[in-house]
Amino acid sequence: MPKKKPATHTLATREQQIMDVIYQLERASVADVRQRLANPPSYSAVRTMIGHLERKGLIRRDRSDVKHYYSPVQSRRSASRSALRSLIQTFFPNSPGDALAALIDDSAKHLKEEDLDRLQLAIQKARKQEK
Repeated sequence: MPKKKPATHTLATREQQIMDVIYQLERASVADVRQRLANPPSYSAVRTMIGHLERKGLIRRDRSDVKHYYSPVQSRRSASRSALRSLIQTFFPNSPGDALAALIDDSAKHLKEEDLDRLQLAIQKARKQEK
């Protein structure tokens, strides 16, 4: 049995589309995934890409049925947090404040009142943890 590589966060466009479908369905066969892709490649191409995702440690295969089903290893929220941590470490090493400021600067005009409230609560919580 091939050794699984640690989960990576860089996915090709089609791999990301496949992951999106698997996250939406929570459990999907190759046919289920292919049916939901725009301009889907052949069945065998989708099966191959799913195999790559499995080897990357992003999905797991359930072989308990005649048809194989795939599900994400992590929740979408957990995977997105992990990817964000990796991104911050790559571009803003040891400076998460700069990363947050950059995100807010670029998207401030799109923030809703509840987004600002959630950010304010997170900042207050961080300040309490410092003390």
